[in-house]
Amino acid sequence: MNTIENKAIVQHIHEELDKGNGRPFVESLADDASWKLEGSTAWSRTYQGKKAIREELLDPLFAQFAAPYRSRTERIIAEGDRVVVLFSGDVPTKAGKRYNNRYCYVYRLEGGKVKELTEYFDTALVQEALQPPTVVHAG
Repeated sequence: MNTIENKAIVQHIHEELDKGNGRPFVESLADDASWKLEGSTAWSRTYQGKKAIREELLDPLFAQFAAPYRSRTERIIAEGDRVVVLFSGDVPTKAGKRYNNRYCYVYRLEGGKVKELTEYFDTALVQEALQPPTVVHAG
């Protein structure tokens, strides 16, 4: 895959996230993808594998939201297998907090799939607006 193809994949992911549709994002993850959340929050660590990303990060996070999550993509920059996205999001939590974070995602793609993702975000807001993660068991 070249720069243009990688950027197009990520652009599609973020166009859909901006509409509140996270399915293309999850479907784009390689089975052995890693997602690193920077900082020292209760959420900050590297999540290894698509299953762990869903069960240990996405499910517990979205369980705290009181409304559908939508983002607002501002800029996408690509070079080779790396794609950088600047965007923001705003959603109320079930605890009555406003989670209006700003992000910089650094993707590394391989074979049309997201292999690595590093997330930079407002860690103080995470500490203020979110509860520490707990694994949500589907069921």
